[in-house]
Amino acid sequence: MIKLIASDMDGTLLNDEGLVPEETFDLVHRLREKGVIFAASSGRRYNTLRWFFGPVADEMDYVGSLGTEVYADGKLLDREVFSYASVIKLCEICSSFDCLHIAVYDEDHTFLLDDLSQYVREDDKDLPNAIRVDDPPSAETCIIKASVSCERPNDIMDMVYILERELGDLFTFMPSSEKWIDVTPVTVNKATGLQQILRYRGIDPADVMCFGDSMNDYHILRYVGHPMIMANARYAVRQTPGATIIDSNTNNGVQKALREVLESLS
Repeated sequence: MIKLIASDMDGTLLNDEGLVPEETFDLVHRLREKGVIFAASSGRRYNTLRWFFGPVADEMDYVGSLGTEVYADGKLLDREVFSYASVIKLCEICSSFDCLHIAVYDEDHTFLLDDLSQYVREDDKDLPNAIRVDDPPSAETCIIKASVSCERPNDIMDMVYILERELGDLFTFMPSSEKWIDVTPVTVNKATGLQQILRYRGIDPADVMCFGDSMNDYHILRYVGHPMIMANARYAVRQTPGATIIDSNTNNGVQKALREVLESLS
């Protein structure tokens, strides 16, 4: 029996306009009435996710910022903060390559270590409240997220390899689009965030359904009992063992699957 459903946002739950399809709110509410928890699992920050799900924001759980912000029943279960020393190393390595431009985030701001024109805005990389800085934020700033913009999309995998080679003991690097590389502390990902929610709720991973499309979803899709992969997902993600391939986000594939779950509970 499915007891919890987790979903990525961009390229998965959101439509081609970058919005939550209107029917989603009713589906989340009806699932909750049936005892099935819905959780957003995203690179977006917690406050942004709540905004997206406004009508049902209090009826959901959240794995935000790729696993560094975890909330259930409105309670903060876990917050992972980047160490200041590791942020310094990340910024130093990125500054040594002219095609890499780093953005680091606290709960409310985006700190850009380069001119804004060097960054490509894409979906969840909308760089809210951007602040241009010459040096990384001080140790007093709680960094919960980092992303690297690569201005040479044909070379992004080369740059991921270099970053892993130089900083793999500290971080995991995951291409999330043609020009962006997501960065998480090596012990943190969407799956570790979901683990906190499942422990809190006493749910086994075998009873969890999860939707995703990109490499930052790979850990969590391998972790759950019912991985659901979007038709528009990256090739490697579509190879997830035991996965079910569903319709694309532009055709509301997640919403179709949620309706099927509800029908099975009737």
